Amino acid sequence: MNGKRYSRQRELIYQTLMETSEHPTAEMVYQWLKPTNPNLSLGTVYRNLNLLASEGRITRMAFPVERYDGNTDPHCHFRCDVCGAVYDLDLPYCRDLDEKVDGASRHKVEGHELIFHGQCARCQEEEKSLKKSS
Repeated sequence: MNGKRYSRQRELIYQTLMETSEHPTAEMVYQWLKPTNPNLSLGTVYRNLNLLASEGRITRMAFPVERYDGNTDPHCHFRCDVCGAVYDLDLPYCRDLDEKVDGASRHKVEGHELIFHGQCARCQEEEKSLKKSS
């Protein structure tokens, strides 16, 4: 762990990320863990999320509100413009895109992050329900 000593709270935060398909904010992680960990502070959650990200154990996702992903394998995401939820998309990583950008620029491409956005299935269903009840 890059010379960092073991931390029960860090491992608890890490396991929480690994066990969810959501892409929580630090505040969400804190709210999930606080009831069973009364000594946990929001600052501790932020510090440990940043440490885990710098170690490469999780991925920091720069949305308007920073989110975190336990899945560090390259993959695409979808962000709902209505509710703000973030989902993984089961699409293959496109290494061809990395090569195209690498060849078309003077930059050395190490990878890319692809985020689609629009309206999620849940919000679409809620919108349909509201229209039917109107």
